[in-house]
Amino acid sequence: MPLVAHLELVPMRLGDMLYEPGGQLQHAYFPTTAIVSLHYVMASGASAESAGVGNEGMVGISLFMGGDTTSSSAVVQTAGHAYRLERRKLLQEFNRAGLMQGLLLRYTQALATQMFQTAACNRHHSVEQQLCRWLLLTLDRLPSNELIMTQELVASMLGVRREGITEAAGNLQRAGFISYRRGHIAVLDRAGLETRVCECYAVVKKEMGRLLADVQYRQDTSLAVH
Repeated sequence: MPLVAHLELVPMRLGDMLYEPGGQLQHAYFPTTAIVSLHYVMASGASAESAGVGNEGMVGISLFMGGDTTSSSAVVQTAGHAYRLERRKLLQEFNRAGLMQGLLLRYTQALATQMFQTAACNRHHSVEQQLCRWLLLTLDRLPSNELIMTQELVASMLGVRREGITEAAGNLQRAGFISYRRGHIAVLDRAGLETRVCECYAVVKKEMGRLLADVQYRQDTSLAVH
């Protein structure tokens, strides 16, 4: 039976927890219109996003990397839909050592690049640069230029204080690059954001394109069905 027959399209609500640190992973998720945030949570309760996953990738790489658990959590950042695949079916297909195995391994390398670059960005670049990077990467995964997102949630994603996000968003709004109202961020001038962002955005985008050049990105599908 083709793998596509085992895919289940499921709704992804904002804030849904797909897995928690140390929990047993039962499914892989291939977002179509949803975006999932991979978070690391400290003992103090503070957290920061290590990577985002949209219609270019999958959630649950631990399933085929040799472990069934992970130290991070996966939370729905933008509501939408995803294809869900039971772990046994994923492993069966992966272990066939065919096209899907190669694609998933290349995606894992691209995801690792995003994680490494995020860590470096959070350490060396300003909050405004980090916010521009995060906005641009999120826009790349959305069909519109508007994000439903509070400043508190953005601050949690970036692991910074809310006041820092308020100041950075204010600077971008005064420059005419974004428009912000409670719970909504609209990007008015993408090119403007690209003049303020650090090199981290281009590094991640270039590597994703290089490794997944043969994947056609569409909002109504995912890499699992190509």
